[in-house]
Amino acid sequence: MAHPYHHALSSVKKWGGTVEDTLALHAWFDASKSITADFRHRALRHHAEGIFMAETIFGQILTLSTGRIIPTRWIGEQHVKEDLGFIPSFADWVKAIRPEPWMGRTARIEALVDPHLASSVVEVA
Repeated sequence: MAHPYHHALSSVKKWGGTVEDTLALHAWFDASKSITADFRHRALRHHAEGIFMAETIFGQILTLSTGRIIPTRWIGEQHVKEDLGFIPSFADWVKAIRPEPWMGRTARIEALVDPHLASSVVEVA
């Protein structure tokens, strides 16, 4: 797996500036390696919605040390394409996740926490 530093070097080659200009953004995409240190970490941010999330966090544009202004989205798209070859949607990742029984188990707590529902529930002895 590429290190954020290498993605940042690629950004320098493509748009100029320095490694430091984009390193934080590339590190953000790969921070999910702290959860699972294999390719599955990419399911958290390596998709179209993750790229738009990066814009929310880092702003819509980046000003490089050279003064050049580029869209943050370009850096996110570059990172995801370098790792996956294309930009998937989050739905693409979800389709690849095998459902397990524990994932769908939920307690129905409505009657326990909603006073209106609790008063309308008839207990059967």
